[in-house]
Amino acid sequence: MARETPARAAGRAAATTSARADAARAETPAVTPGRPLAGHGLEPALALLELDSIAVGIAAGDAMAKRSPVDVLHAGTVHPGRYLVLVGGAVADVEEALAAGCEVGEGSVLDVVLLPGVDPQVVDALRGVRRAGEGEALGIVEAATVASVIDAADAGVKGAQVRIMELRIADDLGGKAYVLFDGRVSDVEAAVEHGLHRASSAERPSGWIVGRVVSQLHGAMRANLEGDARFAARLRGED
Repeated sequence: MARETPARAAGRAAATTSARADAARAETPAVTPGRPLAGHGLEPALALLELDSIAVGIAAGDAMAKRSPVDVLHAGTVHPGRYLVLVGGAVADVEEALAAGCEVGEGSVLDVVLLPGVDPQVVDALRGVRRAGEGEALGIVEAATVASVIDAADAGVKGAQVRIMELRIADDLGGKAYVLFDGRVSDVEAAVEHGLHRASSAERPSGWIVGRVVSQLHGAMRANLEGDARFAARLRGED
C-alpha cells in the first residue's frame, strides 16, 4: 500500500480532528524572567511545516501567507539546513495555510503538525519559557523532527497533570528536538506515553522517537538540565 503523503495526512487530520478541552493544570512554578507567555497569535490553532529544502521552504511559507490570513507566521532555518514555517490563528485559517504549504512543499516535507486546540504550555515553550522542575519525576521525549516533539508535548500536557520544563528544537541538536515534562511519577509516565503514541502515528514518516522517565532526578543532573543544556556551556559554568 502506498504511504500517505504528509500533505494528504495534514488535510485528513484537519478534516477529522475535533476541538480538545484543556485539562485542569496543577499550579505553575515561576517561569524564566523576561520571557513572553502565551497569547501571541499562536492560538487557538497552531501548525508547523518542516522541510528539508530552504528554497522550497521559503516558497511554501510564501504560499501559506498568500493563501490564508493567519494571525502569525514565523519562518526560518534550523540545523542541519532545514526550514520551518510556523503559523497560528483561527482553526480554519491555519488548516488552509498548512494545506497550501504542503502542496508547494510536496517532495521536501519532512514532517507536519496541526494542533487545532494547542495547549498554552506548548506556546510558552516554543517562545522559550523554561520552568524549574519541582515534581517527583522527569519525562523526556526526543524525536528526529521538530514537528514530532511539538505534537508529543501537546499530547503530554493534555493527557496528564504535568508541566513542560523545556522544549528544545533543532539548533545545536543536529535537527532533533526534545521536550521535558515535570510532575508526579504516574503523571509523567502517562504524559510520555501519550506523547509517544501521538508522535509515532503511522501517518508520520519522521523516523525514530524515544521516551524515558526518570524518578527522583539527582540534584546534579537537575542543575545541568536547568542551566544551559549544551555541554560546552556546562564546562564553562554558564547558567
